[in-house]
Order: sequence, then structure tokens, then C-alpha cells
Amino acid sequence: MTTDRTFPRLSAAQLERLAGIGQRRTCAEGEIVVDQGEVAPGFFVVVSGALAIVQPTERGEQPLGMLREGQFTGEVSLITGRSTLVRIRVAKPGELLVITPEALRKIVQLDPDLSEVLMRAFILRRVGLIAAGAGDAVLVGSTHSAATLRIREFLGRNAQPYAYVDVDQDPDVQALLDRFHLSVGDVPILICRSQRVLKNPSNLEIAQCLGLNPAFDPALVRDVVIVGAGPAGLAAAVYGASEGLDVLVLEISAPGGQAGASTRIENYLGFPTGISGHELAGRAYAQAEKFGAEIVVARAAAALRCERRPYAVELSDGATLHARTVVIATGVQYRKPDSPALARFEGAGVYYAATAMEAELCRGEDAVVIGGGNSAGQAAVFLAQRVRSVRILVRGRGLADTMSRYLVSRLEQTANVSVQPFQQVVGAGGGDHLETLEVRDLRAGERRSLAIRHVFVMTGADPNTAWLQGCVALDEKGFVKTGEAVDRSSWPLPRAPWILETSAPGVFAVGDVRSGSMKRVAAAVGEGSTAIQLVHRALAE
Repeated sequence: MTTDRTFPRLSAAQLERLAGIGQRRTCAEGEIVVDQGEVAPGFFVVVSGALAIVQPTERGEQPLGMLREGQFTGEVSLITGRSTLVRIRVAKPGELLVITPEALRKIVQLDPDLSEVLMRAFILRRVGLIAAGAGDAVLVGSTHSAATLRIREFLGRNAQPYAYVDVDQDPDVQALLDRFHLSVGDVPILICRSQRVLKNPSNLEIAQCLGLNPAFDPALVRDVVIVGAGPAGLAAAVYGASEGLDVLVLEISAPGGQAGASTRIENYLGFPTGISGHELAGRAYAQAEKFGAEIVVARAAAALRCERRPYAVELSDGATLHARTVVIATGVQYRKPDSPALARFEGAGVYYAATAMEAELCRGEDAVVIGGGNSAGQAAVFLAQRVRSVRILVRGRGLADTMSRYLVSRLEQTANVSVQPFQQVVGAGGGDHLETLEVRDLRAGERRSLAIRHVFVMTGADPNTAWLQGCVALDEKGFVKTGEAVDRSSWPLPRAPWILETSAPGVFAVGDVRSGSMKRVAAAVGEGSTAIQLVHRALAE
């Protein structure tokens, strides 16, 4: 982490603007300005002297970078209010300019020049920490453990740096286990800041241990609660917060939703070379928090109460949030295959996303992709670069009717990808890991067994609307009805429902969860931003 973009030096004019809102203080050699695990008390600019960025380890401090005159501290956690991932120590005595977190947030919102420099540096520093595995968490796991894969996906998709120790490959793992009085049978194990040990933790336990969520007041009535942080929900959060609304976003797993697992989106406007879903979600997440939106992960909405306003969103842990308006952006989840045998191998050979993590698990082997939509095509293209071969199994006659032409053409030109039509998966076998796949030919009725250890399931999707039962009207497939599709006989207001409004006034549905949606990232982003304009109208009623 030593580039000019990651550790820029502020200009004289930029320093002068900051000097007007900060306070100067001296610092002594060896002083810890911010320690790992603490919430930074401010944003520090080096006026003179030097600051060392280090990672505390059992073997001492590992150097990560040095800040000199005109440079500044911080990464994304400084904007979000999360705990600091590194230690910042005074390497050379001097003077610091101290700016409060509140003042920093105003700077990134109101000063475009400084905002570009600071936000770019903050994001690049977080990327560098992730690449180096430099943070305040250690995961001890196994490539044969489905729970390990779940935790790695949760940490990765939430951009949380961590060190990974594999019990099957790391020769020093026993010493680590002995130190914390653990055994291989306890895997997966998450160690937070070398102090707290969690055995096979839930996503919520991980979020709490690592301080991923801001402290929020459940009694506060917010302008809008957005349920779901996929492209539609994040767009609503960015536009709502930037326009001064009090916004809280609930996300059951990690920002990005289903799109966040896409390896490359090539038809999204403005990105001619494509962009990964994870990168797009990360940028949108940073934007939303830059403008002041509160984003809470690993907290699930269990029910929406529409009997009276303000509305109540009940969480699965028993807490309740209140909001004048609600935006439903819970998206969809991949439909499970007909064969129940596959469920036994979820995370151990059966996957519902094709990210770099899953691809690494099957490097050099054969893989099967089940499904004929764009997500399946993107997964096959991505996997083909890492595996020996990819077979795409579809029930229909091919891909032309269900997949974008650019993806079909790319697959046709990829030598190690084959498409096998009229195929249905009917069984699976193996021990602790998938070993065989049973497939039936829908034309001939014949069954065959494939020796395969890695299957990626992308076979259509069902809406995440179980928590909405009894509150808003759903169509026959469970998607949320909006606008003209809402039955006017039960609509309580003189006006007609607005285009994204559900059967409950002031409750809106956007993105894939909405009946009749386009099922495209660009459309979801557009709906999320449009919903905020309707939120303003609803608040004014």
C-alpha cells in the first residue's frame, strides 16, 4: 500500500481548507494515535513528523505504511464509524491536525475536490488491507467445510479483511489451536482481535464481534427504512441520504444482493469493459455511507406491520424499527434444484455463486453449471478461465431464448465450455463432499452418472417476500404488486397508487422483488432512485 493514490499528499490549498475546521496538537514518539479495535476519535493530518501504520501480531508490529507531512490517516471505517483495523503509532514526533468524524463527513459531502482525494484513498486502503489479509480477524477453517465457505463469503462480500488459516494445509495451525484451547473439531473458528473466539458463528455473531454495524436507536422513527441492499436498495439509500432523508438500510447478508455475486456485468451503462457485482456494490455502499445512510448487515426483516403509520419493521431477533415510509428491495434467491440430494452438499461441492473464492476451490477440475440465464452464462465464462472444463446443463433446447446474445457468443467461442440441452439433475452422491451427479435426458429418458465435484446452481429465482404476508398484495408467484397492478377496491386513498407503490400507501417495492420488474441491474438502480422521489411525495402527504 504505497502508491500516490493510496497515500496522497494534500496540496497547500487543501491543507489550508482543512486547517480552518481542525485543531492542532503535538504528538510524542511512540504514542499510539489510534489502536486496532478502537473507533477513531478523528481524522489526522500530519503537519510535521511521521505516523507509522502497523498491524499488531503475536510476533510484534507488522509495518503497512508510513504517513509523512501532508498525508492523512483513515480508510473506509472512518466514514462508517466502524472500529479501526490497524494501529497508528507516532514514528517521529511532530504536530497533527485533528478533524472530528462529523466534520470529515461534511467535507466528503460538500467539498468535491477533497472528497475525491479522500474517498479514493480510503477505498484503496481497504482494498490493500483485504489483499494483505491485514485486519483484526483470523478465520481457522477447512476447504471441506461448508460453514467455512459461508463465513469467508460473508467476510469477503462485506469487504472485511481477515487472515485465513487452513487446518488441512497450514503447518503451524496446531500451535494456534493450542493457544486458544481449541481442536480441529471446532472448525470453523473466528478469532476477533486475538481475544474473542467464536466457534462456527452465525453471520450476526460475526457482525457483532467485528463491529460491522453502527449503533442505532430502534425507538427513532425514520423517514425511510430500506429492506435489502442490492442495486435497487443501495440506489435508494444513496439518493435518499444525499437528499437529506433519515435513511436506514437492513441487509440480511451483505451489500450487493444477488448481483453482488456476479463476476462481471458487461451491459451496465458506463462500464464498457464491465464491472464485477462486488465492486459495483462496494462503490454504492461507500456512496450511501458517505451521505449518511445507516447500513446494518446480518439483520433480517421478519415482518412488516401495516396496520398503522408509522410502519413497523419487525426483525428476526425481536427488535422493531419504525418508519414513515418503507422501500422493499429484498430481491430474489436462486431456486433450489428438484433433487433434494444436492442440498446435502451445499457449500461442499454445490454452490449458488461463482466468485473467485468458489472458483479457487475447483481450480484445475471439471465444473457443471445448472441454468440458462445470464447469471449462469457469466458464471461459466468466469469459471472457464480457472477450471478444466465447464458443462452447462439446461432443461430447454439451448441458451438463445434465455441468455443475452453477447454471452451466448462468448460461450460458443470458449473451447472448454459445452452446452448440454434437455438435461435434468435428479440425484447426487458422495461422502463429506460432492462426488457424483445423476442426470436424466428429458428426450430419451436415460439416466447417467457424472463424476463431478463442483456444481453451480443458477436455475431461476423466487422472491424474498415471506416476511410481507398479510401486509402488501403479492401476485401468484409471490412478487409484490405495485402501481396499476394494485386492486383499487382495497386501496384506502382517493388518489391512485404511484408507479412503485404497493397496496400499502407509502410502502414501495423496487428491483427484482417487484412484480413485472425488468430483472436487470440498470433497471433496479433506476427504480431505487425513482422510489425516493415518491418517498418525498408520501412524506409530504
